[in-house]
Amino acid sequence: MHFAIICLPAAGHVNPTLPVVAELVRRGHRVTYATAAKYAKAVEAAGAVFFESGEDFAAQLPRLSRSADAGGPSRMGMLAGLGSGMMAGLLERLLERARVEFPALLARLASDPPDAVCYDAMTLAGKMAALKLGLPDIALLPTYATNEHFSMRELMPGRPPAEMLAAFKQVRQLIAEFAAEQGLHDFNFMEGPPASLNICFIPREFQPAGETFGASFHFVGPSPGQRASEEPWQPRVKGRSLVFISLGTTPLNDRPDFFRMCVEAFGGTAWQVAMALGDRIDASELGELPENVEVRPFFPQIEVLRHADVFLSHTGMNSTMEALYFEVPLVAFPLQPEQEANARRVQDLGLGRGLPADALSPTLIRTVIDDVSHDRDIRHNLEVMGQRIRSSGGAPAAVDAMEHFMAGPAQ
Repeated sequence: MHFAIICLPAAGHVNPTLPVVAELVRRGHRVTYATAAKYAKAVEAAGAVFFESGEDFAAQLPRLSRSADAGGPSRMGMLAGLGSGMMAGLLERLLERARVEFPALLARLASDPPDAVCYDAMTLAGKMAALKLGLPDIALLPTYATNEHFSMRELMPGRPPAEMLAAFKQVRQLIAEFAAEQGLHDFNFMEGPPASLNICFIPREFQPAGETFGASFHFVGPSPGQRASEEPWQPRVKGRSLVFISLGTTPLNDRPDFFRMCVEAFGGTAWQVAMALGDRIDASELGELPENVEVRPFFPQIEVLRHADVFLSHTGMNSTMEALYFEVPLVAFPLQPEQEANARRVQDLGLGRGLPADALSPTLIRTVIDDVSHDRDIRHNLEVMGQRIRSSGGAPAAVDAMEHFMAGPAQ
């Protein structure tokens, strides 16, 4: 069969799908993958035919965050305002790009018709293409699923400002009008009915109200063990406790003051540190580095997590799932509202703790990480969750569900 995958151009959305692509190709299926040019190499390495569609999502975040309302003086209020403002801005940008790219995408799919359209749940063009072409629809969810029993709003901090809700409503109306121009009436991008098949890259046990989702939702979990590392990595010193520090790959991780505090927190201690700075901070900004602190723009995250004792993370869902897969406790320092939601879920399930943003200091950072590394309850909970994640099936279970769906009487 021929599957078209249309994905939001962001690492946290693309990466979970690549093992699925590889498994589809291994079983003899063809895959056409539409996303931004930044991910062409990774897509082709997984075995798909790449088609450029969309722009690098991460590059838009600084502009969207600057235009977002801060929402109040507290960190929780700021995250709520930032989240609603960024979401409205993102939807507006998706609409702008869809007006240009949707006709080209339709033409590409018409020239080499797929048997099904698989789309990231945040990709406007994907959902529209499946409906427009009347093809079987498969949603790919890198984060929480929603239904009548659970909405992401329940995990978001604070209450969005009224003006942001109004902006959100206006953008949704513009999207509905664009869909109507394409012959898709009563189209609801964010809150419409779910796809016929929904592949969720988290385990059911991590999903709030997970037991309420029906047979069309398959919680297959992540597949980090099946994704090839970009490079090998080993700790500099064997047998020494390792803390991995990374705030993700987006421009919002440009926090030199935070990284300097981490250097001060662990320099000269018994901890070994691997710290990913991103590509917007030069190591020279951190001053002289102690011998036990290794910094790079990026580390091969999966390889580091195989050795890590604690992960100080922004708790993006991709990073969160990879940490839990390898049973590494999390210390959360979220930068965006959805990351705050993940941090709260991690803490509620006893899989780690949050790092308070108020009065942040090197001493506080080291104390929290020391405490988490020795917490027996967290270790036990991680062992249970890790086993459940690894038994969720990953990419093979996702492809099993896709093949079964395509073989059904409706297809």
